[in-house]
Amino acid sequence: MEFPYRNFVFVVLLLSLCTLSALSYTLFSPIDNYLIDCGSTVDSIVDNRRFVSDSSRFDSYSLTSTRSVLLRNEDCFDVSPQIYQTARVFTGPSRYEFEIRDKGTHMVRLHFHKLNSSKFDFGNAQFHVLVNGFVVLSDFFGGCVESPRVKEYLIWVETEKLVITFVPSRKYKFAFVNALEVISAPKDLILDTVRYVNSEKNEKSDGLVKQALEVVYRVTVGGPKVTPFNGTLWRTWVPDDEFLKSSFGSKRLYFSGRIRYQKGGASREVAPDNVYNSARVISSRNASIPNVNITWVFPVVGGFKYLVRLHFCDIASISIGLLFFNVYVNGHLAIKNLDLSDVTNYVLASPYYADFMVDGDGSGALSVSVGPSNNSYPYAIDGILNAVEIMKLNNSMGSLAGKVPAEFIMKSWPRGNMGVLVPLVAAVCLLVILSMVLRRRMTGLKDSVTWSKLPLDVSDANVKQGYPQL
Repeated sequence: MEFPYRNFVFVVLLLSLCTLSALSYTLFSPIDNYLIDCGSTVDSIVDNRRFVSDSSRFDSYSLTSTRSVLLRNEDCFDVSPQIYQTARVFTGPSRYEFEIRDKGTHMVRLHFHKLNSSKFDFGNAQFHVLVNGFVVLSDFFGGCVESPRVKEYLIWVETEKLVITFVPSRKYKFAFVNALEVISAPKDLILDTVRYVNSEKNEKSDGLVKQALEVVYRVTVGGPKVTPFNGTLWRTWVPDDEFLKSSFGSKRLYFSGRIRYQKGGASREVAPDNVYNSARVISSRNASIPNVNITWVFPVVGGFKYLVRLHFCDIASISIGLLFFNVYVNGHLAIKNLDLSDVTNYVLASPYYADFMVDGDGSGALSVSVGPSNNSYPYAIDGILNAVEIMKLNNSMGSLAGKVPAEFIMKSWPRGNMGVLVPLVAAVCLLVILSMVLRRRMTGLKDSVTWSKLPLDVSDANVKQGYPQL
């Protein structure tokens, strides 16, 4: 019986170590952590997280709406997660208010999924969304959201409340949302200083942290999809295949060892192990350094600046001090002769990321490239990239979705029935004034016929006789 007992102890110990390892990935515990299942009367569990019904009463958040309807999906064959089976529909401006205890950057996620409903035609779902005065969505058309979609933003919060406002684009349209997330972000997720790169400059720029950012792309390079269940901060990282434009001379690489996070460097909250343990690399062949770059191209909207975050982790080199390469963003040299050993304190498999701010031009595309540099070695790795994140920055109007500010959107919506009432009152007032004027004129005309002042030279006798004296 001793041998089976030892096996049992070994299995228990192994499971304990695995549990501790898994727990180490989820050490981050946000102070503000609101997960809301909109339009539902019961809570839902998704990716081991509890989304509470927005019909529940809590002191820390509230819903203010005089025109909202709870809606349930009538399609019994829809197998989407539970939070996408219900929605709250708004036919007038409405808002959610969340109490903020941890001031700073917050992750705000809006979940959308068109429902099959006999009550509402989702072809009429067109609306704006504001978050603390920033326009994050403008004229968003909900009728095309055939599968669940998540819109994610990073919003700096200095006030005691974060307010999410839904405004139908016009009177006969409506807004809706299936679920909401408001989560305080780690302090090192967004830093205030970034390198601004274009054709004329490559210099530091401050003030990033207080901008509103929309996550446009979050891509893991060379690896499989990373989901909120097996990642950190409950994010999704998609594979890079559809964005890869030029990969000649490169190859995928997978790493089964331990990612060595260091204090002061990239943390697991910045990107998880699942992202850093895969990459695409350029390696020398036949003792010669290949003259090739790996290039990714991402469609973007012109007229905005973008934060480009590139993730690197040397999981390919056999020794430190062998990997040197150049980094390009939008065709401009962003980093020359990047030495990953130097920036990671000469530790292999240690993650590092670099942030760049670039302009989204009229081409509608943003490119990222890595390739050999003048310091590259033969018989070594000459380029590597593990992941890419691209985030849109708000414009001068405080908008992430056009050139219309939040004030204009709120003022454009008719308050109650004022849009009809004001012209009606004006018409009634005009009729009253016209009526008074006509009455005075008619009264004056009548008086001029029936009464006139007596001549001063007429005697009382003549008056009594009814005619003048001849």
